[in-house]
Amino acid sequence: MCGIVGVVAKNPVNQLLYDGLMVLQHRGQDAAGIVTAEGPTFHMHKGPGMVRDVFRTRNMRALAGFSGIAHTRYPTAGSAWSAAESQPFYVNSPFGIVLGHNGNLTNTEQLKQELFRQDLRHVNTNSDSEVLLNVLAHELQEGATNYKLDAATIFAAASGVYRRCRGAYAVVAMIAGYGLLAFRDAHGIRPLVFGRAETESGTEYMVASESVALDALGFQVVRDVAPGEAILIDPDGTFYSRQCVPNASLNPCIFEFVYLARPDSVIDGISVYETRLRMGESLAEKIRRQYRHLDIDVVIPIPDSSRPAAMELSKQLNLPYREGFIKNRYIGRTFIMPGQGMRRKSVRQKLNSIAMEFRGKNVLLVDDSIVRGNTSREIVQMARESGARRVFFASAAPPVRYPNVYGIDMPTREELIACGRSEAEIAREVGCDELIYQDLDALREDVRSVNPKVVNFEDSCFSGVYVTGDVTKEYLDGVEAQRRDGAKMADMAAAASAQLDLGLELVE
Repeated sequence: MCGIVGVVAKNPVNQLLYDGLMVLQHRGQDAAGIVTAEGPTFHMHKGPGMVRDVFRTRNMRALAGFSGIAHTRYPTAGSAWSAAESQPFYVNSPFGIVLGHNGNLTNTEQLKQELFRQDLRHVNTNSDSEVLLNVLAHELQEGATNYKLDAATIFAAASGVYRRCRGAYAVVAMIAGYGLLAFRDAHGIRPLVFGRAETESGTEYMVASESVALDALGFQVVRDVAPGEAILIDPDGTFYSRQCVPNASLNPCIFEFVYLARPDSVIDGISVYETRLRMGESLAEKIRRQYRHLDIDVVIPIPDSSRPAAMELSKQLNLPYREGFIKNRYIGRTFIMPGQGMRRKSVRQKLNSIAMEFRGKNVLLVDDSIVRGNTSREIVQMARESGARRVFFASAAPPVRYPNVYGIDMPTREELIACGRSEAEIAREVGCDELIYQDLDALREDVRSVNPKVVNFEDSCFSGVYVTGDVTKEYLDGVEAQRRDGAKMADMAAAASAQLDLGLELVE
């Protein structure tokens, strides 16, 4: 889950790209980057950390040009920030190309071998985004005539990318002198939307991961990029589009609606906020049907993404709704922090309880999902320490039993608290008196009911069904082994850093 933005405008775009990344900051906190195009010249700045920390006035001044792309990076499990792996990526042969990618390729190793042995291209990092960039560069090289491109050639190259690259990807790229190219995987897993703004100087275009970025910057949403579709906006602002995969199908990631996306976004015609309200309705119905024996005094959300579901649940059950936790907004989202140690440490820094809302009460805590269970365990303990008599826990999502391989940090089955455990066993692990999970069929219907045209979803972390059809047990075993090794290295690096900090303190 990363955030991507692309703009073709009639005025300098550096501020638009920066503001777009700020709106999409929730999609990644590990690193950020912006590339602008000034004629055939690219200007790039990227670095580690939050958007506000990466860019200074001098950096922004250097990002000249009327078009550009930007990326905010979300780390996968066990990965540490590396300057070489921050995005956008750049390649200069046969054309200058920069690319930002949200998602994950499932045939990266195969593509690396093809690039090295057949295409004679070298990949410098472990990032699948660099692989994707080199595949695009090769396909452009194969189709170009006398090193010249046109819209038809660029779309043919995009078709070549679709033939070769499997998995989930929403992409923004710039080809020096030819404009902005954006495309979305043939299954429509990762979101991508575009819009336009009419100015005195002409029409401007923007592409982004979520509609909220367009809304905030004054662009009118046109529509979502279709699965298997590529769009091209040349430097003059001429818009082209082509469906590059005739048998594409829409399977948006259902976890976007549960947790990842901002509530004020609309993805594939589905309001994220409305889906979360309906998740609350479904949970309330399940409690009425199966948990009438629970003597609930108050409903308390785990901020922030569970609030709509918790509010609707309390309304449907005619129970008081209270804010029992205050969130420190200067702490990152623990779900996307690399390394278990860092996640555990940050939970209590991130949330603090309001004891009066818990003291002597049977509380129903509502969260969007339970992934590893560390945060849930800490929160239940906080509720008990604040005086709660009994603690019930409701998840607006079903049990997360399977890893996600399409760009979300659900890395290994052994880390997922629901994998191989019954709901009673999970409740004991979390420490709550009763655990209530959303049903998968109910969740699908909650999202589908907002836009009945969307029939299918990518919900592999709940169902174990991978829509790309190429995810085998052997593949999952290999990915998990690789990520376990990465997590160990990240924890070792964190421990070494902590020892160094302690040594410096002692010296001082």
